[in-house]
Amino acid sequence: MRIGEASLASGVSARSLRHYEQEGLIVPGRCTNGFRDYCQSTIDRVLVIRSLLERGLPVRLVREVLPHFSDRPDAGIGVLHTEFLSEVRSHRDRLAARIAVLSDQQAALDTYLRENHGTDH
Repeated sequence: MRIGEASLASGVSARSLRHYEQEGLIVPGRCTNGFRDYCQSTIDRVLVIRSLLERGLPVRLVREVLPHFSDRPDAGIGVLHTEFLSEVRSHRDRLAARIAVLSDQQAALDTYLRENHGTDH
């Protein structure tokens, strides 16, 4: 199927499909006219990619974990390397630290607004 059909079938924009290809996450076939040709297994892989990205994994980690998935979108991860899980934990911890900083900044702004309620700042 062509990119427009693949976009409809996967629920992912054509732009995202091109991005996934550019990042080396998928490799669609090519028709004789040069158009991309997506098979069902590529669409299934796109669904897995989208799921992982929506869970907050960066593309770098998605690329690393993809070989552990089967081509079925409902398949789970096989036995993962301890190193990969450690990287996921590290990524999560960095996110938590950023969230804490943002929460502190939000609290400081809330305090400022409360203290300066009704002024023209």
